[in-house]
Amino acid sequence: MFSRQLFSSARAASTRGYATASAPKGSISSTAPYFLGAGLAGAVAFYYSTSTQRALLSESSQSQSSSKKESALNPDEFRSFKLSKVIPYNHNSSRFVFDLPEGTDSGLNIASALVVKAKKEDEAVGKNGKQVVRPYTPTTAPNTEGKLELLIKHYPGGIMTDHIFNLKTGEELQFKGPIPKFDYKPNQFESIALIAGGSGITPMWQILQAIDSNPSDKTKVTLIFSNQTEDDILLRKEFEEIQSNKPDQFNVVFTLDKPPKGWKGETGYVNAEVVKKSLEKFGTTSDKGTKVKVFVCGPPPQVKAISGPKKSFKEQGPVEGVLKELGYNEEQTYKF
Repeated sequence: MFSRQLFSSARAASTRGYATASAPKGSISSTAPYFLGAGLAGAVAFYYSTSTQRALLSESSQSQSSSKKESALNPDEFRSFKLSKVIPYNHNSSRFVFDLPEGTDSGLNIASALVVKAKKEDEAVGKNGKQVVRPYTPTTAPNTEGKLELLIKHYPGGIMTDHIFNLKTGEELQFKGPIPKFDYKPNQFESIALIAGGSGITPMWQILQAIDSNPSDKTKVTLIFSNQTEDDILLRKEFEEIQSNKPDQFNVVFTLDKPPKGWKGETGYVNAEVVKKSLEKFGTTSDKGTKVKVFVCGPPPQVKAISGPKKSFKEQGPVEGVLKELGYNEEQTYKF
């Protein structure tokens, strides 16, 4: 996810009950709960300067296809788009579909995000009296024409999620982007690991979706996806279908804090034991050097436990936690 320095989430965090903690010293296994909940509804209030956006976008786009449709979004300004449909997903999440002008798509790169704010200046206002801005990663593929979909988990008391869940069809939300993150290239790595949980899954879905849709990309992918309950697993059907269709390329590992009776997946938070066991299938091990990459996405406690905190928006910082214990280095790790 976005770096800890960008988070302004005390109010939201107090209602989420993150169950992410480091294992006891000397231990790599625990049944302590592990839940990531900031990926697609991250409590981030920030604006990127135009110059920074342009520099990052230019750097990222050098390796992206030049045959894209016209982008409906703009990295220099907020643009308003109408909500056309709300589709309930589970007990606390919904899909929000926004209409884009005919012949356009989101213009996002793999991997990148966007930021949103309320259209009216007197709505979605934080304690400081300013409009709140939040990052999201759409679940629609970047080249999807005419629509943009956000899969959002509702955090009661969250300023932006409250606002979005109160929107009616026909009302508008403002979007700005893309905000480039990791410049992924097909077959850049022999294998990758995506360690995510809860609503932090969307950046990982963006990468996984791109690999699955490209027959020429042979990258092997292991997804380790942690949630509180079975009902919380977002995009489960899509992940299971991809794994079923391509078992020699995709390995999906679900782990739950509160598993139901008969649950056959992993339980508890993602620790070194879970990571090591999950990555053995495709040999995504630290001794493979630049042939492997591990992506981590989640709230600050999760990032700290798995890979160490991100230093800043532009700097990853040293690798710590579980990944350091397993021998992964800075070059092999990327923190969203």
